[in-house]
Parts: sequence; structure tokens; C-alpha cells
Amino acid sequence: MAAKRAERLVNLVIALLGTRQYVTAAKIRATVPGYEPDDGSARADEAFKRMFERDKAELREMGVPLETGRTSVFDTEDGYRIARADYELPEITLTGEEAAAVGLALRLWESAQLSGAAHSALVKLKAAGVDVDTGRTIPLQPRLDSDEPAFEPCYVAARDRRRLEFDYRRPDEATPASRSVQPWGVVAWHGRWYLVGLDLDRGERRSFRLSRVVGTPRAVGPANAFEPPEGVDLAAMVAGQFGAEEHLVVVRARPGTAIGLRRRAVSLGPAEDGTGQVEDRLQLRTTAPGRLADELAAYGPDVVVEAPAEVREAVVARLTRLAAMA
Repeated sequence: MAAKRAERLVNLVIALLGTRQYVTAAKIRATVPGYEPDDGSARADEAFKRMFERDKAELREMGVPLETGRTSVFDTEDGYRIARADYELPEITLTGEEAAAVGLALRLWESAQLSGAAHSALVKLKAAGVDVDTGRTIPLQPRLDSDEPAFEPCYVAARDRRRLEFDYRRPDEATPASRSVQPWGVVAWHGRWYLVGLDLDRGERRSFRLSRVVGTPRAVGPANAFEPPEGVDLAAMVAGQFGAEEHLVVVRARPGTAIGLRRRAVSLGPAEDGTGQVEDRLQLRTTAPGRLADELAAYGPDVVVEAPAEVREAVVARLTRLAAMA
């Protein structure tokens, strides 16, 4: 899905979640950024209708409970809203890695580029006479984590398909070097943000860790100046550049514990511990044994590493440090 279309759908969902009233297509057109403006021409009207019909169909395919109806008997046309009670998810339990992924996604959701447009739509709806319930809306606070100041300009340049220039310092270099890149996208991998694209100076596909960008990246040239290769997998590019080795880790877990681990582990069957208690043996695959050791240590005595020895020792070292702090 194109970035601009995704932003429009996000803005539409936020606007329809923020009101109990049914909002007509005309008001949606006037308030939600991304739709064909009303210039009085038949061409613009037809373009808006096609776009809005596609958006409604896509939201329903994604499971968004988009309702059609009228707020009162005096309304002359149908409107749309999203029932918040039907839209909200039940309580969800996340693993450590899943929670980290959600936290990374929030950087994008809470960036000024997305929240500013969505907030503007809510303001316009309220000005148009639609009852916007501020207690029901999603809090929109434009914020980007200070440790990744390059995120927003890189994301915007990739969205607008504009060439990007920035200074980049590699770990083995004393001074930063200038880079000129066609940005294809920004992706999270192993808890870090990376810019992926074509390095124009070297003529190669490259990924750049945003924490190593020096200063503020500069978008230059016209928009829509290039198109990323069809079907390019940004995450696979980052993973391939690092070439991380995969490790097999075997752990023993007490019955009924470590639910997050079990969801991605292969069961090796039951086994007895030294006291005659039955435990479950689980096999995990990881390219980041240190990060997995952090997660395993968080389970405390419910999980014991069986192999390899280096992961077991890493978990013991973490628990020892925690015990000393206590």
C-alpha cells in the first residue's frame, strides 16, 4: 500500500472514531486530508467517489467496523462512523519482542507527519458542526524519540520519493562522510531504525542506521523522482547486510509459564529436572543471543537454559547482577 494512501486511511479511521454522529461523505471529503478537493468539476467528484469507495472496501476487508446510517430523521443522506466499542481489541498479552515492536511502531504513529494531519481532520469536523467527543479520541501528541532525530526527515523523503543527502559516520571512521541516497523506506530491525535505499555515490543497495546519521538529513530535488524496485524487502536487505548467524537455544520451562517463548518455540517434549519435577523442553532460533539472554533472564526461575553454554552463562551473569543490585 502506498504511504499516502495508508496515511489517508489512518486519518479516516481516527476521524470516524472521534465522533458518535454519522459523518457524510461530503464532510469526510472536506476534512480528511488526502481526498480529491471539491473544485466543482464532475471529474473531481468522480475521482473522490472512486477513492472513497476503495477506502471503505479496504477498511472493511481489514475488519474495521465501518457503519452506515443517519444521525437523525432529518438527515437527507447516509453517513459513516466507527463504533469504538466494536473497534477496540480485548486485552492482549505481548511477549518482550512483540512489545518492543509496538513501541517502535509508536514512533511512526506519534510523529508530527501523521498526527498533525489527523488532528487537523478532527478540528475541521468539529468546526463543521459534528459532535467530536474529545474523551473518545486517540491522544495525538506530535513526538519523535530524541535518540533518533533523523527518523522523520528520512521517512518523509522516502514517502515523497525525494533524493536524500546526509552525513554518516561508520563505527570504523573518525569523521562522517557525505551520502546521497534514493530512500526506499525506513524499517526497524533488532530494535534499531534503518534507512534503506540506493547509495547513488556507490551505485549499490545499502542500509544506514539512523543513530549514525550526523545532523539533519536534507531532501533535495523534486518529489516522485524515482520508484523503489518492485517487491523489494527492506527488512531482508538490512538482515542480509549484517549476515547474522542463527543460533539454536534449548531451554526448560515450568508448566504454564513462559507463554511468550512457547508461541515461537519448537516443543522438544517433557523432561525431569533434578528434583523429579516435570518441565517442558523448548527450542528457539535467534540471530541475537544477547537479546534473547535478556528476555530469558526476565523469566527468573521459571526458565533454565540447557544449551548452548554461552547463552546459559549470559543469563546467569544477568541474574547475578540483578541479585547484587537487590
